[in-house]
Amino acid sequence: MTPVPDRPAYLRIADTLREGIRDGSLPPGTRLPTLAELCGLHGVSEIVVRQAVALLRGEGLVETRRGGGTLVRAVPPARRVAMERYRAVAEPTAVPETTFTRDQKITWEKYRLDREFSRVRADDDLGALFELPSGTELLRRRFVFYARDEPQQISVNYLPWDVVGDTPVADPAREPWPGGTLAQLAYLGHPPIRVEEAVRSRMPTPEEAETLNMTGGVPVLAITRRLLSRAGVMEVCREIVLPADRVVLDYAIDL
Repeated sequence: MTPVPDRPAYLRIADTLREGIRDGSLPPGTRLPTLAELCGLHGVSEIVVRQAVALLRGEGLVETRRGGGTLVRAVPPARRVAMERYRAVAEPTAVPETTFTRDQKITWEKYRLDREFSRVRADDDLGALFELPSGTELLRRRFVFYARDEPQQISVNYLPWDVVGDTPVADPAREPWPGGTLAQLAYLGHPPIRVEEAVRSRMPTPEEAETLNMTGGVPVLAITRRLLSRAGVMEVCREIVLPADRVVLDYAIDL
């Protein structure tokens, strides 16, 4: 019988550190032993220890800070996002809110939005999503959503220019708009009657990771959304980008 070779040293070191992180003996914020200390503890070279730490960093378990060593990463509690949030925000409320503020359980004062507006033409994919010809004029809006001054979400959405052009909805100075896109479409006379979402997982682009203050090894959930009124597709969001370790998507189907 052929003997099973020993696991490489860097994997064994990573296993030991990972177990400590998961069982709580290395809680979030704990600084890992220095490279020299890990080398002495395991009797290996610095290259081996660096490989072990890089593996954990790639799994999103630790983060290395310049001048601060390598720390066990503190993962914020995941917020639960359910389809019912659209129905709730579509109803009149006594205080301003959006689906995002409800998800984050924050007041309007703790909500901030960076925005970029531009006028574009639909490519083939957007045309298909809107069920309109390619080249149709659209309003493109890119938002970065902040809760308590922390970036939590990126959203790039599109609206038909012949519906929103020369209206307050096309004015970035009017953002954030209480009720969000649902309220804006209702204001324009096209209240949504259907929401469609397609969700996939992927790794973030460098720009997304930087914008959302993400560490290495953490994927994002990328949601393509369509809002439909009786007149047709009124909004396409391509995409809503969320760090996968900060959100749980809840879907319920009545049978």
